[in-house]
Amino acid sequence: MQNLLDDLKQALEKDSTLLVEGQLNKALIEQKALALDKDFLKLILDSDSLKKHFFEDIDGTLVFDKVMFQQFIHNKSFLPDSYTTYKNKIGLTSNGDYLSKSGEVVLAWPHKDCVLEGGQDKEDAKRDEIFWNETLAPDDIDRLLAPKVFTNWKKYDKDGEQEVEEPSLNDNYLIKGNNLLALHSLADVYRGKVKLIYIDPPYNTGNDGFNYNDSFNHSTWLTFLKDRLTDSKNLLSKDGTIAISIDHNELGYLLVLLDEIFGKDNRKNIITVKRGSVTGAKVINPGVVNISEYVVLYSKNFNQWKPNRVYTAKERDERYNGFIVNYENGPEKWSYTTVLEAFSSEVGVIKSKLRKHFGKKYGERVDEFVYKNSEKVIQLATLDENSISKKAIEVKRESENNPDKVFILEREGHKPYYILNGKLILFAEDRMIEVDGKKTFSQPATDIWDDVLPNDLHNEGGVKLRKGKKPEKLLSRIVELCTDEEDLVVDFFAGSGTTGSVCKKMKRQFIIIEQLDYTEALPLKRLVNTIKGEQSGISKNFEWIGGGSFIYAELKKANQQWVEDIRDAKDEKALSDIWEKMKEKAFISYKVNPKDIDENAEEFGQLSLEDQKRFLIEVLDKNLLYVNYSEIDDADFEVSEEDKKLNDAFYGLKK
Repeated sequence: MQNLLDDLKQALEKDSTLLVEGQLNKALIEQKALALDKDFLKLILDSDSLKKHFFEDIDGTLVFDKVMFQQFIHNKSFLPDSYTTYKNKIGLTSNGDYLSKSGEVVLAWPHKDCVLEGGQDKEDAKRDEIFWNETLAPDDIDRLLAPKVFTNWKKYDKDGEQEVEEPSLNDNYLIKGNNLLALHSLADVYRGKVKLIYIDPPYNTGNDGFNYNDSFNHSTWLTFLKDRLTDSKNLLSKDGTIAISIDHNELGYLLVLLDEIFGKDNRKNIITVKRGSVTGAKVINPGVVNISEYVVLYSKNFNQWKPNRVYTAKERDERYNGFIVNYENGPEKWSYTTVLEAFSSEVGVIKSKLRKHFGKKYGERVDEFVYKNSEKVIQLATLDENSISKKAIEVKRESENNPDKVFILEREGHKPYYILNGKLILFAEDRMIEVDGKKTFSQPATDIWDDVLPNDLHNEGGVKLRKGKKPEKLLSRIVELCTDEEDLVVDFFAGSGTTGSVCKKMKRQFIIIEQLDYTEALPLKRLVNTIKGEQSGISKNFEWIGGGSFIYAELKKANQQWVEDIRDAKDEKALSDIWEKMKEKAFISYKVNPKDIDENAEEFGQLSLEDQKRFLIEVLDKNLLYVNYSEIDDADFEVSEEDKKLNDAFYGLKK
């Protein structure tokens, strides 16, 4: 037996993909075995002893006995370590098998990634999946995802922090806590009421806070998102939209996932967003320089999606090169020149010397002149008699006989046509609209957005996010495309709070959710700055002067607080003190008898500090990380009377 174990270890160590931090990983080995991975099977076949034990010759064909192999690697003698040995000894196994392999629980693969994102609340905290890769019976999952109690309620308006008297459907919300549990807590109240969901999730670059230390990376990331996207879909209204920012790393995987959840017919667009310039460190490495990200749009229902027409600025149309000198005197007395002649006269510079005088700013100054005088800037357009009315033909011909006179063709309910020498006078101002707060020539937005990255992104909102902050201009275009005033927008990866700030300035309602420990320093601070009237981002475009309010609330922690205390412990003494308190107040898993741990305290002390933390987290009941609303009256959870009143009012909104 021992020789076979040694042979297996030696064979598998040849494959570096089966190693985690230099050690063979049982989960990876099992995954490849069950998938009948060709390279993996070759490692087994290269060893005569392993080949003989795990393969059966059936009429000249070798068949891998994966059931036998799975049982073999789950023997406690395979890859034993101090942590596993200790864990076995105090009873987290049953008859020599891990509970996750026994018939007492059901493996719920959709929640393999740790439904709770590992309880992460620090952006740079790398998460080792072994902390949370636990199996949950279906009824346990139902309990885990039940609506939670909200606590620490506060309301903010221009006068500062206020008490919350009674939450309403008209309030804006910033919620701190695990976003999956928060979505489930919002479900009954806001089902079918959300016009737009926008999220900017971790891009899974290996560098962005989604740092699982294993080779399940894509499947873990997809599972992580699948749970959240499936639940959030129920919040969308019939004509709702979900918009997701992503880069090339997971774009293909994300599209397949969204096709499954929303249906491929509901894929509305993949917008390419320019995120930078070809400068700096980007150009050091050979190959194509990556400066793009994407916004993926899906509708809730194919036939009910009705986006707004959105326009982007474009360069000045130089066909508008005529100028009415005495516009104020009325059409009968108009006289004409060119744009450049009029500009030359205004700035007092001879036309032939304009370029030299203004240098690089020449084009910019001419544009400014045109936009400022757009009602006077014109071009003449030929009238096709085959496509105009009989009355217009008469006026056209009469004007050709009187080339110096402007003829007016009245139109009921519309601005009249002006005709000069048989041609229609087109005014620049009629071809311009307001884009980002400025009158400009425009065109309908395309699926390439190269104009939404402002130069002062880091200072927008008065807060700084180390990486991943999205510009308000990008969010405002998405919001403008998919919503109207007073519509509700949800963002459950709030980050620095851009979505909430943009919605406030654009007169939309919002609910944003953030789990990380910077919630108070970033989205909360930013929203406070917004209602006080800060002027960065899109503020000037929408004439924002401040006002309004929002409610802040947190998911009430139960075992989650113990998780955070364990994670932050600096030494074994601190962990020991935490364990003593846990025995008195924490909710311990039914799998564990605390007396067994105390009786084996010496061996526990021989574990590394990291393994001690892993173990104490594992003994906690994960169904009770947060307090369920259904248990709000349980004295063990110490919910205040004020919190009970506010929670009852909030959940009562679904009626």
